[in-house]
Amino acid sequence: MSDFRASAPSAETVFLRTYSRRKADGSRENFQEAMLRTTNDIAEIGKYTDEERALVQEQALAQRAFPSGRAFWVAGTEWGKKPENFSGYYNCTSTHMVDLDAFGLMVDLAMQGSGTGAVLEQDVINLLPEVKNNIEIVGSSDVGTKPKDKRQEFTSYESLLPSGVVQVRVGDSRQGWRDAYQLLINLAFNGLPRNSGHIRVFLDLSNVRPSGERLKGFGGTANPIKLEQAFRKAVDLLNSAKGRKITSVEACLLIDEAATAIVAGNIRRSAGMRQFSETDLDAANAKDGLYMQDEEGNWKVDPKKEALRMANHTRCYHHIPEYQEIEDAVRKQFYSGEGAIQYVPEAVARSNADLLSRPVLKENFLQAYTELGRETAMELLAVAAEHVGYNMDERELQHRMDRYGLNPCGEILGRDFHCNLAEVHLNTIDPSDHDSQDKAFYAAGLQVAALLQHRFVHERYQYSREIDPIVGVSFTGLFDFFVHSMGSEWLSWMMDGRPEDGRRAKMFKQIEEAYLKRWRVAAHRGVKSYCETHGLRVPNRITTVQPAGTKSLLTGASSGWHPPKAARFIRRITLGKADPLVPALLEYGYNVIPAQSARDDEGNLLDDINDERVHEVLV
Repeated sequence: MSDFRASAPSAETVFLRTYSRRKADGSRENFQEAMLRTTNDIAEIGKYTDEERALVQEQALAQRAFPSGRAFWVAGTEWGKKPENFSGYYNCTSTHMVDLDAFGLMVDLAMQGSGTGAVLEQDVINLLPEVKNNIEIVGSSDVGTKPKDKRQEFTSYESLLPSGVVQVRVGDSRQGWRDAYQLLINLAFNGLPRNSGHIRVFLDLSNVRPSGERLKGFGGTANPIKLEQAFRKAVDLLNSAKGRKITSVEACLLIDEAATAIVAGNIRRSAGMRQFSETDLDAANAKDGLYMQDEEGNWKVDPKKEALRMANHTRCYHHIPEYQEIEDAVRKQFYSGEGAIQYVPEAVARSNADLLSRPVLKENFLQAYTELGRETAMELLAVAAEHVGYNMDERELQHRMDRYGLNPCGEILGRDFHCNLAEVHLNTIDPSDHDSQDKAFYAAGLQVAALLQHRFVHERYQYSREIDPIVGVSFTGLFDFFVHSMGSEWLSWMMDGRPEDGRRAKMFKQIEEAYLKRWRVAAHRGVKSYCETHGLRVPNRITTVQPAGTKSLLTGASSGWHPPKAARFIRRITLGKADPLVPALLEYGYNVIPAQSARDDEGNLLDDINDERVHEVLV
């Protein structure tokens, strides 16, 4: 008997692909085992009372309040107990790319499965130094030639005499990949004390485990098929920038080339968000021509731009955009899925809700920002802090003004942050059962608050956690819930475009608002009561709206706020070609084709799943 509802036809496949871990005897976890593993771990991290543990487990097992997808995968493992791996619990991160170390951090986050946001505005990347050196990769060794018991875990390097070649031994670990990538970047920008100008590098990949070998800690299997290619592409990109600072698009590609290698390893579907300056037209148009179709209808991807598909691009507006700018952005999104813009002053105001707690304060801040500039708005924020007796230094004030970094889905705001998520599935709750609704959102609040106990090893993330803890309680299945609550009349009104037609519109809006307020209050109670009990700073952002994709499939919910696309629709799921689910799905008659990552050297997309160049498939 299935663990999932009949109304969730893709739940079993998605669960086995994404969340179910392999047990010691080689079998896979069922839903109850996976959820108990996750909630017991969260309870331990959060030092729950028996009552809190019982409530969180009850709501999770009933498929009402889910933890984050990342926690669902890594929680309860020995891997997840190590502080250097805590980022693996978080779907949402963002980093200001203000120094070279940030590039290694992005690789580290992506390899732990975190979504990676990166702020690449011009004033941010201008803080990076110029590229001083040319790197020549003179050769490489094959992957996986070292015996398992002789492999080197961490990356090391040495200058070989008399040739002067820098031999880079890539370590067989996440840190090994990260440090090797960071080393190449450092060599290009800084060189070595006795080796600069033109640096010759030999890549020793013999320690890296070969494709198909199981990853014991994180889970999944190794696939370094694109690792060397990522190194070489990064070097080529840096060489083209010698003697100057890198551009925003080049910085983006440095991040995304590494993400390409990580995705090829079947660690996760990479998710990224890159934020650029409003006037950065190169970034705005960077993906134009990424995919092209010939006269026969065959698709081709531009190999030089291919890595850009790893992330969505957004331009940051520090003033109120003109109507035409908004229309152009929406039109570009309609045709290509790209072109988003962000109104930064509003984002910063929302991220400082503890100081701009009244509408008039927020309005004054927005007016100051847009009419008088960022510096004046910063002064106003400092005055608002003094008015409530809150002391903050210059670093925190700057941090507060920079809290517009986005996570890959775009629903979280902050700077150098990790955000904890939980998701209530409204489609599994009776609209007339207010007590169950309160319990689900309160439990979700407890779930997200528990991970505030984490202490990060990287100072910039720990600092952000201390002064600006962020959590996100969201929901999915809202459309289903409102249909069940208000019936076909609400559905007709909704599908007519929510017309302002008097009493009917007023009634429906009042009912919707009452539900949303009830849920927000319950979520806030869960977070605040937990934080106050444990002496933790209470977040000033607690609720959020997610696109709510993968976990929604586990209950068959209409994603987030969205209506279903149709009464019947096609669901596409990406899998690693070696995933044992693939032959089973083929046997059951599903259509399995190469994923968009499968292409030849000229960028032509492949159409045969048996081609050895295919590493991911679409079901």
